[in-house]
Formats: sequence, structure tokens, C-alpha cells
Amino acid sequence: MVVSASPGSAGALLRLDCFDDAWRSRLEPLLALGRSAGADLVEVFLERTDHLGVLAEQDTITSVSPAFGAGAGIRVFRGERDGFVSSNDLSEVGLRRALEQALGMLGLHASTAAASGFEGLPGLRDFGASKVDWLHRCPELQEATERLLQGTGLLERHGKHLQVRRGSYARDWQEVLVASSDGTFGRDIRLHQSVGLNVLAADGEHRSSVGRRYGTSGRPDDLREWNAEQSAREVCDSAGTMLYADYVEAGQMPVVMANRFGGVIFHEACGHLLETTQVERGTTPFAERVGEPIAHEAVTAIDEGLTDGAFGSLCMDDEGMEAQRTVLIENGVLKRFLSDRAGELRTGHSRTGSGRRQSHTFAAASRMRNTYIAAGPHTPEELIASVDKGLYCKAMGGGSVGPTGQFNFAVEEGYLIENGQLTKPVKGATLIGEAKEVMPRISMCANDLELAAGFCGSVSGSIFVTVGQPHIKVDSITVGGR
Repeated sequence: MVVSASPGSAGALLRLDCFDDAWRSRLEPLLALGRSAGADLVEVFLERTDHLGVLAEQDTITSVSPAFGAGAGIRVFRGERDGFVSSNDLSEVGLRRALEQALGMLGLHASTAAASGFEGLPGLRDFGASKVDWLHRCPELQEATERLLQGTGLLERHGKHLQVRRGSYARDWQEVLVASSDGTFGRDIRLHQSVGLNVLAADGEHRSSVGRRYGTSGRPDDLREWNAEQSAREVCDSAGTMLYADYVEAGQMPVVMANRFGGVIFHEACGHLLETTQVERGTTPFAERVGEPIAHEAVTAIDEGLTDGAFGSLCMDDEGMEAQRTVLIENGVLKRFLSDRAGELRTGHSRTGSGRRQSHTFAAASRMRNTYIAAGPHTPEELIASVDKGLYCKAMGGGSVGPTGQFNFAVEEGYLIENGQLTKPVKGATLIGEAKEVMPRISMCANDLELAAGFCGSVSGSIFVTVGQPHIKVDSITVGGR
């Protein structure tokens, strides 16, 4: 759809099916209007989305869920306060109405007075120019369903005693444009694809349930290149091993946690405590600890948006700031917090390109991207050999986290460690602890860092993230069991 531009746009055409530099003609007057009303800063976030979800159960496609969307989120700041309004109406009238509502939250009113401190937008930083064909290069529905059914078929081939076989595929395409009265003007196109396999195995009174999800960003051919055979084998091998496993005995013991998705505990129990949203709320025990040790000296933790293809990577955040690498913890010492625009304003911690949101219906907040514990000098075998009696967590399942870092995570696939060797598989294990107590007990990190795709829900909705770590050894942690 193409509509005529407003007067003064030098004849440019404003396209509602594409965010480009022509939107300057609509956004500059809007930003100026907000500034003239007394706002310190005005931000407009525009978004278009195209989603496809497919679910396969056994050998049948049982759900296909396409979704399309477009809208704007407008946020205004005055002092340390802000007002936010979202709208699906991208017309000039609709955007102005949303701005006036956001201003009204702060007791401000639109004015015809000259704007102070706003001199117009600079040239567009277009990170999406090379990505315009990404959506068209993705698999169409027919191809996606065929690949998914191939995956569930391979589960039947490689698994035993399987009662349930499920496969799921999701493709999320998003185009965004961010314009702010501080001179931010950027556009990007994002693409995320993920595929998951889940099985339930049962034999008499024995049960096991295993699931794995694989995901990337910025790779239109991801589903075509997915190694379904390897994924199916991984899921079925785990389910078969855990089907007849004994239940673990509860107690306090050393634990070795595997790489990849093992990093979910650091993400949930500690990573969230290093976001400025937690500093604002007063819910992080680390608020005044910058420059102090909060973990064992073996631990260095990083959050970044730069790793090619990783689920949490992005060229710019949802406030228009370019992605960067942020060292959170270095040799056990807390170095920085993750901060967005509001976090910088209210806590003094400088922005880190971490302002993220699920969609235009949320205001951005400080959120993680690719978050992981860095590799260390040891081998995984050395970590296991250092434990006389403990637990090896090969795969983590779901869990819960309290507001100040208390966590409770299930172990999906576990093994006893006895005299420095892996012995029998065990199930029913739960890791229980608190971030400020467990972080100083991570005494060894291996040299096999790997990342895994995931989703994170918080104040600004559900977003794509990466968790990760090498194999790590926790000297002592509470293991719940029988």
C-alpha cells in the first residue's frame, strides 16, 4: 500500500508495507510535537510481523497458525517518569492520538509552540537493506510441514516404547523502525526459526519425557539445513536412557552441569538480577556490588548480541542502539549491569544495547541477548574426575525462579558420579539454590562452550534469547529427589 506523503516531504511517497526513509516526513512532526509539549524525549517504535507456527503430532499436522501484525509503540519521558501507548493505527491521525495519550500520562499536552532541542532526524541507519528477501527465501508451508513430518517419522524409527511424538516449527519475521528525538533513526529486519522435537516414552510403570529445541536467527535456509536425523537420535537416546533410570537420592552434593542449555540456570537465577529493571525495583542483591566479587574467580560471564546466527543476536536493539558485547562478570568480579534507556535514566548505569520488547505493545526494558559463562581451561573429563560422589546433569528441563534469584530446576537427564566416573542414570533430580550462594561455588569451567536457543519472558514480553556455558562444576548444591 502506498499513500501520498504529507506536505513538506519533497514529494516522497510513504509506504505502509515497508519502513524506509520516507517515514521521516510523518515522524519528525510527531517528535517535534512531543518535545514542544514538554517531553524530554519522545520515541516511536514501528513494527510489522509475519509469523508461522506448525505442530505435528505422531504423523499428522494438527495445527497451522499464521499471524500478521503491524503497529506502533510511542514512549515519552519527562524526568525519571515515562508514559507509553501502543496502537495498530499507523496513520498520521492514529500516531498523533497515541502520542497525545502518552503525553497525557505525564500531565503534558500537545502544543503548537516551537520544539526545544529537536533539530530533525539524521540519515537512516538501515540494517535491513541486505535482508529484504529473507521472508521470501524461507520455506513455504508445504515444505515446512514435510520437514516436520520427517522429524516425527525419524522419532518412531529411532525410539522405543514411544507413546507420543511431537514436532513443532516456528518462523518469526519482523521489520522495525525506531525514531527518537535524541537523533536515533534506525531500521532492521529480523528472522528467527526454531524446530522442536518431544517424546513421551512408557513401558509399564516406567515413564520418561524428553524435548529439545533448535533455533537460529538470520538464516532463511535453517529448516532446510536442519539435521533431523541427529536431532531425532539425540531425543530418542535420552528418552530411552531415562525410561528405566532409578530415582536420585536427595542431598547436598557437588554437581557437574553440561554445556549448551545448562546455561539456563545462570540466565534465570543470575542474569535477570543483572538487568537494571531489577535495580529499579530493588530486587537484586547485587545492586551495590559493581567492582566486588560475586562469583568464584573461575567465572566470567558475557552478554552480547553479536554471535552470527545465535537466537539472541540483533543488529540494533528495540531502542535503536547498535548491538555490543557486555562483560557482566570478569574473574568473579561484577563489572556491569545490562541497561536500557529507562535504566540509564533511573539508575545511572549506561545503556548496553539491551532495550528489548516482544512487540510494539510493550515498552522496551533491559533484557538479555546471548548470555553465557565463558570457557575455562579444563576438559569436561577433568571436572567429572574431580568429584568423588555427585551428580552429572546432561540436560536441564523446566524450572522456576524467585524475584531475588532463588531457583528450582528439573534435571531432564542425569547420571551419578562415583569415584570420578559416570555410572548409572538417575531421574527425578531437581537443583535448588540461590544465585548469590551458588555463583561463588562454580569452581571449574571447561573449554567446550556451546550455546542453545531459548525464550525469555519478563516485563517487556517474551523474546528470543541464547543461553550457554561450557561444562561447569558447582562444588555444592542442594539436589532434590527421593
